[in-house]
Amino acid sequence: MTALLVLCAILFSGKIYQHWDNDPDRGAIALAQGAYNESYNTPRYLDQGWSNAQSLWFYNTTQGSNLMPYDLFMALEQSHSNALFRSNANIDRYRYLPQKPTFFNPDGLPVGFVKDTYQGRAYIGYTCAACHTGQINVKGQAIRIDGAPAMANMRGFMLSLEQALNTTLTQAAKRQRFITRVTQRKGDYSKPQHVIADLEKTYQSIMLYNSINNTNVDYGYARLDAFGLIYNRVLQHVINLKQVRNLFLRAIDDDGNRLLTSAQVDLVLRDIDATIIGSRGFAKVFNRLKSSETGYPNLTAAQLLRIRNMIFNEPDAPVSYPFLWDITHSDYVQWNGLASNAGVGPLGRNAGEVIGVFGTLDWTAQEPSLSLSARISGQSKKQKHVTFTSSINLVNLERIENHLQKLKSPLWPEAILGQIDRQKAAHGELIYEEYCQSCHEIVDRDNWDRIIIAKMASLDAVGTDPAMAINSVSYTGKSGNFKYTVQNQSIGDLYLEEEAPVAMILTSVTRGVVATPDPDKWWVRRWLDWLYLMAASAFKNNIQATVKAGSYQPDTTAQPFNSLLAYKARSLNGIWATAPYLHNGSVPTLYDLLLPKKRPNDPSDGEYRPDAFEVGAREFDTQRVGFIQQGFGGFVFDTRKRGNWNSGHEYAAGRTPQPNGRQLAPLTQQQRWELIEYLKTL
Repeated sequence: MTALLVLCAILFSGKIYQHWDNDPDRGAIALAQGAYNESYNTPRYLDQGWSNAQSLWFYNTTQGSNLMPYDLFMALEQSHSNALFRSNANIDRYRYLPQKPTFFNPDGLPVGFVKDTYQGRAYIGYTCAACHTGQINVKGQAIRIDGAPAMANMRGFMLSLEQALNTTLTQAAKRQRFITRVTQRKGDYSKPQHVIADLEKTYQSIMLYNSINNTNVDYGYARLDAFGLIYNRVLQHVINLKQVRNLFLRAIDDDGNRLLTSAQVDLVLRDIDATIIGSRGFAKVFNRLKSSETGYPNLTAAQLLRIRNMIFNEPDAPVSYPFLWDITHSDYVQWNGLASNAGVGPLGRNAGEVIGVFGTLDWTAQEPSLSLSARISGQSKKQKHVTFTSSINLVNLERIENHLQKLKSPLWPEAILGQIDRQKAAHGELIYEEYCQSCHEIVDRDNWDRIIIAKMASLDAVGTDPAMAINSVSYTGKSGNFKYTVQNQSIGDLYLEEEAPVAMILTSVTRGVVATPDPDKWWVRRWLDWLYLMAASAFKNNIQATVKAGSYQPDTTAQPFNSLLAYKARSLNGIWATAPYLHNGSVPTLYDLLLPKKRPNDPSDGEYRPDAFEVGAREFDTQRVGFIQQGFGGFVFDTRKRGNWNSGHEYAAGRTPQPNGRQLAPLTQQQRWELIEYLKTL
């Protein structure tokens, strides 16, 4: 009873604490001469069901992401400048959102960057808000939209961070300024040698991350291959030494010659953990593969990439950051409907997300013991059990998911973006009913118990770029200690073989993470929190376990993931605030989405989707509904590459048949403008 009262007191005090940061601007600041010559006043917020305090809590609540030591990030300079890496100008360059200091954010970190503490050390990390908070600008005015897709260029940010760390290590004056700043903070560092040691470790970690995730498809702004990044982090912490050794011995060059001798392999893998390589182990391995010291292979960049491709998968299918309103009311989430929202599904999904954004994974292999995580992850009969000690904050993940239940889609702000033509919108509504509503049902944003039913469409039916869906189910990797464990799939239970779909391995490890109480808490609090999480998943989650709706290929014993080769038709409330469009961000505006893709036999005088356009500016096109496309020098989005294709979903152009097989006539230009006007009302 005492323990229960203590838990209730903690929960009650936590609820009060969430409302202490109540800055009227929600931390937002004006910016002059930002990236692409944009200037804007202090951003305004729309009524989305959140108060000032609720937005700030969402921005500044850690989920257990540990990108790098906090003191090092705060002191780091840019690679070609003495200016701090975290300066507002640099943050804006990668289209994250600068903030002023507030109660929960005393150092004025950008939206979605937060201080996390794990095992007594402070780290900078990501929260959901970094990728799911949007902003649009209109002639100097800015509108901040909670839950909207970010314009963030995470890959560019990570490559720039690697360069900044490298120049700090190699340039004496920059290094000395860095050491002085870090030690003067009086945080986790007091001795210069400790600063340099962790600077080197951090550089190796970020360089490894960028090397493993190297890709020939530039993401640019507003998108990320999140699944590819998560998959590769999982494989880093699952594959075992024997499997890596066998891969290295089989590695050959273009002429069929072995890249590594047995002696070189032994030297490269010396003192590496036998069961779990992990990030630290792979950092050693990759450095040794590149080393020119006696006995080491001295591999070139091309040869190292060949090794990478034997262990990991290229994350070459970037997708737009999805919006978050209605996510807790949805039966299935992710672009290809991979994740069910029933039961503990949201907890597992969010744990997987933190794995991808730098959760510290202190997973170890131990002799069998009474272990709930081993049983739930299918390892109960293995000779060793992988433990899932990590920085992932399950309690906060549940709180964030619960917090999102109150978030509503934004309404078109007519006072800022212009009046909606109601007569045109009325005509557009009839067009919507005929062309769109069979997949995109109308959502009442004020209905508390609304359920958003995912309507799936197979790749052949919708015709959009298939890369994300194909990669999510076809990418495989070594299963390590999970070999011969069992995972339940829609067609029944399946054994994981040595080479297994990474989707199955991910499910195994997220189950293990969810079954592992927080290691940073006193054991009583640890287990009480965990029991609360399980109860909340069982009783507070209103989403029922159901089969997916729509038209897609069924799973079979030969192709157990067939149903995932499809894309979800998302709800369109607030769609005006989520450009660029299609799942891969290949169409810049809503008007362009209603146009056909130009084909070789099409007449030259028609209207077509652009084959290339610029991404990065936040200046909003209120007529076509999206961001301006050209003339500001942004990232050039080339739709000719796999992963970037802008084909498919040509219902309005009369080229893609409706789900019932009916082919509708292409919309006229007038009808397109009427439909756009109606879409503004959603």
